[in-house]
This record gives sequence, structure tokens and C-alpha cells, in this order.
Amino acid sequence: MNKKVLVVDDEPNILELLDYNLKHDGYEVILADTGEKAIELLVAEKPDIILLDQMLPGIDGLAVLKKIRLMHEFGDIPVIIVTAKSEEIDKIVGLELGADDYITKPFGVRELSARIKANLRRTAVDAHLTMTDIAHEDLIIDNRNYKVFIEEIEIKMTLKEFELLRMLLSNKEKVLTRDAILNKVWGYKYYGGTRTVDVHITNIRRKIKDYGNNIETIRGVGYRFKDE
Repeated sequence: MNKKVLVVDDEPNILELLDYNLKHDGYEVILADTGEKAIELLVAEKPDIILLDQMLPGIDGLAVLKKIRLMHEFGDIPVIIVTAKSEEIDKIVGLELGADDYITKPFGVRELSARIKANLRRTAVDAHLTMTDIAHEDLIIDNRNYKVFIEEIEIKMTLKEFELLRMLLSNKEKVLTRDAILNKVWGYKYYGGTRTVDVHITNIRRKIKDYGNNIETIRGVGYRFKDE
């Protein structure tokens, strides 16, 4: 079955361009020109990934993203923010609200296709990890169901947050560079900057509470999960 992409943008020419190219790549495409319509189609169509324009009439893209991340059924769906804003702060805000990735207009179709593929792909891991939980005290990574628990209480995470935390816990005490994390979690030919990793680490630290202190920043290099 073809993967389903929900494209949200208020510019008809952008919708037409993405509709044509994504269908050419084999995706089933759903189009929305407002944030309100996007939420309706999300519930009705249950897409596999969302391309979400930041600047929308009515409910803007960031407000839509907030709503999505609060919906239990769709809280971990990959979301790529598509924005005409190129300032670093705008990208960071989107990532902090739970976007998995961002792409800035104008963008190339090949770059967008690469981003979609990278965000749809679940990280390739060793076979034993796919069936075995990873634990650090009461922090549990449930690999079979892509869930995280602390003291048996589920901690809601996006797919990229889950994969990043799993990578850290699978490599306790090992320093992981930002580039290595990008290549593993976002895909080998990831186009985004290493700031994406930093913002996701911040989100993870906040969500796992006291265990966030175990994620150590190695200045100028990357991160490691301390086994303490």
C-alpha cells in the first residue's frame, strides 16, 4: 500500500506542484489549504506523514502542530514544517513544538523527496534490538511498540525523539557525534543542520525528567548517555 502524505499549504500553485510530484513518486496525496481542514483530514484519512506550511490563514501551522502532538492517536506521526521563513529561531520553534524536520521555501523537489523518505523510514537497527527492550533503571525503551516508559508510565514522544533516545541508550557511555546521529536517525543524506539534533535532545531531556541529566553534552562534538 502506498504511503499517504497530507500536504497543508494555502498557495494553490504549491499544492499543485507537490500533488503532481508526490504522486509521481508513488505517494497517495491529500491536500488541505487551511489548518482547520488539515485537522479534519488528519482524523479522516490517517496519513503516514504531514507536510505542514507554517504560514496559514486562520489556525497557523504551529498551532496545527500543537494540536497534532496533543492527539494521542497521531502524536508520533512525522511532521515536516514547510516555511518561507529562513531565520534560525523560526526553525527552532517548530522543532521545539514537535516537528521532526523542516524545509525552507523555495525548496527543490529532490530535497523534499529525500526528507520525506528519511522521515518515513524507521531507523535500521540490529535485529535483536527490534525485539528486546532497552532499560536504564526505570526508563524503558519498548522496541516492539515504539514506546517509552518511566516507572511504567508512558512518556509520549515523536518518532524521531524515540529513535534518538534509543540510539543514546543503545550506546551508553559512548560519545555520539551530531553528524552520526543525523545520519542514523534522519538518514544518510539528511539536508538539515546539526541544530536539529540539539533541539530534539532538549525536548527529550524535558520529557524524561530526572533521567535527562544522564544525557551529557560533549561540547563541540555531540552527546552521550551516562550509565550512572
